Amino acid sequence: MENMNGKSLNIVEQKKAMLQNAMPEVFTEGKIDWEKFKATLGEELAFTNERYVLNWAGKSEAFKVLQTPTTATLVPDRAESVNFDSTENIFIEGENLEVLKVLQKSYFGKIKMIYIDPPYNTGNDSFIYPDRFAESREDYLKRIGDKDEEGYLLKEGLFRKNSKDSGHYHSNWLSMMYPRLFLARNLLSEDGVIFVSIDDHEVHNLRVVMNEIFGEENFIATFVWQSKKGGGSDSSRVVIDQEYVLCFGKGESQNLLSRIQIEAEELDQEDEKGKYRRGRELNKWGSNSRRIDRPTMFFPIKHPSGEDVFPIRNDGVEGCWRWGKKKMFQIVEQGDVGFVKRENGTFIVYEKIRSKDPRSKPFRTWLTEVGATSDGSKAVKELFEGKKIFDFPKPLELLRFLIELGTIQDEDIVVDFFGGSASIAQAVLEYNIQNRSNIRFICVQIDEKADEKSEAYTNGYLTITSIATERIRRSISAIKIKQETDNDLFSGEDYRPDLGFKIFKLKPSNFKIWRGTIDTPEELTKQLDAFVDLTKPSALEENMLYEILLKTGRDLNSKVEKIACDSVEYYSINSGEMVVMLSKITDSLIQEVVDKRPQKVIALNKLFEGNDQLKTNTVLQMKDAGIDFRTI
Repeated sequence: MENMNGKSLNIVEQKKAMLQNAMPEVFTEGKIDWEKFKATLGEELAFTNERYVLNWAGKSEAFKVLQTPTTATLVPDRAESVNFDSTENIFIEGENLEVLKVLQKSYFGKIKMIYIDPPYNTGNDSFIYPDRFAESREDYLKRIGDKDEEGYLLKEGLFRKNSKDSGHYHSNWLSMMYPRLFLARNLLSEDGVIFVSIDDHEVHNLRVVMNEIFGEENFIATFVWQSKKGGGSDSSRVVIDQEYVLCFGKGESQNLLSRIQIEAEELDQEDEKGKYRRGRELNKWGSNSRRIDRPTMFFPIKHPSGEDVFPIRNDGVEGCWRWGKKKMFQIVEQGDVGFVKRENGTFIVYEKIRSKDPRSKPFRTWLTEVGATSDGSKAVKELFEGKKIFDFPKPLELLRFLIELGTIQDEDIVVDFFGGSASIAQAVLEYNIQNRSNIRFICVQIDEKADEKSEAYTNGYLTITSIATERIRRSISAIKIKQETDNDLFSGEDYRPDLGFKIFKLKPSNFKIWRGTIDTPEELTKQLDAFVDLTKPSALEENMLYEILLKTGRDLNSKVEKIACDSVEYYSINSGEMVVMLSKITDSLIQEVVDKRPQKVIALNKLFEGNDQLKTNTVLQMKDAGIDFRTI
């Protein structure tokens, strides 16, 4: 059908379309790359700094965004949490780039597994990225009004629709992903792994950008997940049945992933040494298995009769052994080799397996039995009483499989900073029940507004985070109900699952931030006066405590004890490792703290109330006791 938009034919666009059809290689993100165009036509052209590298419009800006520190913090929300004081699971509401920056000091190198399901960049996605690449980040944020008077990012206006018509379609997505993946790598432990779900739109770019961040040598696999089981439009050019999960490690260890355990087979044969079963053949088959391919692997071994036995293939061609001389001679001498004579007089040689221990083999990259997209939707519907609350969540079977694959052990942490409906949280909770384990999760999701036309919105779930936190609560309730009805679930066991989660929210710092640009002496005097007390008037004590924990490198599950001394309270962190004083300071309190010899003590400067003598004495007592004493 002709385009009846009332406009005349766009000659320029028609010519560009003809050129793109004839020479697609000279187009980048829908625009002509003139250097490529000239090079394609054979004109002399010197590309500057030629090397293999992934580049895009805005990459330097992505580095600036990555390198800009944050002053934000995380504040606890006890009212919305479940079992706040006993749980070690965490849900964080906030923009994930800022949250990743906040977590750097406390969780650097401590995360065993990261799983993310980022926007697939289908042309209908909205996410955070700069839309003018010639300006600074500060100018950009000021222009779109995404900062409040203290310079903190506002929620409104954060998202941009990344249309395929954009001249920076792929660049926008890469600018969004690069800093987040870079910071995520910092969080991984040396034996940690990251899994990233993606589809055909950006899998090629994702692989290259992850090669750059994680190192190509740390690429483990691209898992192909069969995301659809049946269905699909007959009118489509092709039905896309698969998505992908890219897997990278932090270090170069070859044992980052688990293996399939195979039950040991019966030892059904016997010789003079005892029982055994027939193992694999030691004559090597397949490609590159001829003598001419590997001449050093062609040599004789001794048959019990004294006859020399050579590796001869089934087709009669001289072949090669599976192992070298040292190992082959050793197992022959030990009597752990069996011989089967062919009709032509040559032998098939096999290994005798005498161990009853179970075997293992690696997982394969083709994932067909770990649920489909429809299973993910079904799981959410079941929790929300048949209501369609969230579109296209990943199936729990896939996530539980990845947790198993990532060799996650008790006390390890799984992180998802594109949390969505918190599928990873439910998967961890259920995996723990199935395996009697105590894996913990950290799930991060921005407080994005739900579609007003969606079933979720009409049922009172106005934001994605409200869907996610309710899903976790319902998952916990479902486990508790099963525990009450199934007497055998934990009977006779000491195992007690962690059925709770702490909620934290990304907020501006509780402390005043020094403004670096001051134009007049009067402004300087005013700011100095304001900074006599660094705490903001609205700052709550517990919020300040958690900010201090994060900014001194303690994690959000640090053990916090509130201790009273002569009616004055202070906080002991991690069994006395650190002491935090936020309410009042007295001589008796200082003496008690000094006697306990913590490594570090932090106090609010305002607690000394201008008493310089008390502050000086405190500093000296702490120094004499070898305690690192700081004031804020």
